Amino acid sequence: MSEPPDDEIRQIVQRVLNRSIGLSQPGYSQSKAPAESEPLPKSEPRPAERKVVAIGADHGGFELKEILKAELVAGGYVFIDVGTSSKEPVDYPDFAHEVAKLVSAGKAWRGIIIDGAGIGSCIAANKVPGVRAGMAYDYSSAVNSREHNDANVLTLGAGLIGVNLARQIVNIWLATLFGGGRHERRIQKIAAIEKQYLK
Repeated sequence: MSEPPDDEIRQIVQRVLNRSIGLSQPGYSQSKAPAESEPLPKSEPRPAERKVVAIGADHGGFELKEILKAELVAGGYVFIDVGTSSKEPVDYPDFAHEVAKLVSAGKAWRGIIIDGAGIGSCIAANKVPGVRAGMAYDYSSAVNSREHNDANVLTLGAGLIGVNLARQIVNIWLATLFGGGRHERRIQKIAAIEKQYLK
């Protein structure tokens, strides 16, 4: 069975976003850029404007990375591409580290890393202080990693999910706010564990 067209997928995602988080929340951006005939007033920039997303992939995630870069631009985000730049074999920890460093240093608002399964890059990124990387494979895991865990790096497995699902995950992950409350206490406990091992 063939996947539905991209426009149909975007409309479905838009309806879900409208119901679940609302259009007025900070950090929300539509996946489709506004038409040139409908420019936004300069005094009211889109929430995504000026938000930098670091993105990287190994050879297994290269093609999906290139597609997701276009999705970020369509959503109004600015990206920093740390590589790789082809399908020639490379080592995923190198690119996961580069994305995680940019997020940890505050040079990127969020990070996205793509490899074959998403697991190895998640492990590597979480070695960098201040990074909370989460692997997402569907709508629920994407929302949960942001709402409950305040994940600042997303990892994806290009060999496990299709292009349309990857686009949906990225859009909802970037749009979802941290829930705070009881989750804040738990994030502080994670940070405290990390501090115990920093020299």
